[in-house]
Amino acid sequence: MLRISGVNIPDEKRIVISLTYIYGIGNSCASKILRELKISEDKKTKDLSDDEQNSIRNYVEKRVKSEGELRHEVRNNIKRLKEISCYRGTRHQKGLPTRGQRTKTNNRTVRGNVRKTMGSGRVKTEKT
Repeated sequence: MLRISGVNIPDEKRIVISLTYIYGIGNSCASKILRELKISEDKKTKDLSDDEQNSIRNYVEKRVKSEGELRHEVRNNIKRLKEISCYRGTRHQKGLPTRGQRTKTNNRTVRGNVRKTMGSGRVKTEKT
């Protein structure tokens, strides 16, 4: 099993799809990496030679910002926005959408599916 940047890459998938398991590498970045290293996108991970595995590992670790380094940078960017208390920073603090989405109805995923309507939590009383 191939391991890059602390992530186990699945053996049974095509290498272009397997590389997307690494945080910070999407489809276009994976295709670009394989194009530069002259490796076929149709190869499965288990079919790669040791030289190809090492070249992919070296390329990703040296040239692509991924995993811990990228997570750290994103966390610092959000922290900076909160400290200067700009609009986006305050939205992050409140746990609301930061990119201009409407919040009257469609923000259940950000708020954690909180339903705040009148009849939703009402307990029925017994008749005596």
